[in-house]
Amino acid sequence: MKRRALPVAAALTATAALLLTACGSGDDKSTANDKIAGAEQSTPTPTKSAEPSATAAAEAEDKPDGVDVSVPKDMNLVFDWTKPTNKNEAAAMVDAANFLRAIYRGVDKRTTKDAALSTYATGDGLHYGQVQINEWIKGGWTATGTRRHYDATTRSAPNGNSVEVAFCADTGKFYGKDVKTGKVLEAKPSLKDFAYYKIIMVKFPTDTGLWQASKVYIETAAAKCQ
Repeated sequence: MKRRALPVAAALTATAALLLTACGSGDDKSTANDKIAGAEQSTPTPTKSAEPSATAAAEAEDKPDGVDVSVPKDMNLVFDWTKPTNKNEAAAMVDAANFLRAIYRGVDKRTTKDAALSTYATGDGLHYGQVQINEWIKGGWTATGTRRHYDATTRSAPNGNSVEVAFCADTGKFYGKDVKTGKVLEAKPSLKDFAYYKIIMVKFPTDTGLWQASKVYIETAAAKCQ
């Protein structure tokens, strides 16, 4: 499958601080050969993208695997990451970004059933994404502003079927917005704006080049990300 290029370029305010509760412990002590939950689960095979015409090439950024992961222009997700030299780690990093984009697409579309989430997540990772989207929906919020992801590192398991993608996130300029009124819920900058993520990506069990988020670990109020 043809892969798109690596994207280059939170929660809400104190009353709506989401995406900071992981499906695993915040004090992650996993090692590279840890068993990855959800790796053996079956998920629908994503539709393969057609060879790009001029129009399709222009849309490739938003449909990297034939699945739409686009979000509104005012929901700016920046991935300031350096592409790893390892092919698997580079692909896993791309799809870790797509996993986050899928979550916020779900927030915008007000649904956990969008194809993007089930494409880029499995097992506990899928559950995590569904919980986060539902919390935004329940609160009556969408998101607006810029959410920046940076200082990314990757680490492969010995079997080559899982990759840990770790990175910092700065949500200081990423706000909740009331869906009904359009009011933006801003807050004063604080340490809570920074989080450190570890996403365990597992290789889809067919030769598609697709990687899925199977677990999410988060350290909140991460001083090392300031």
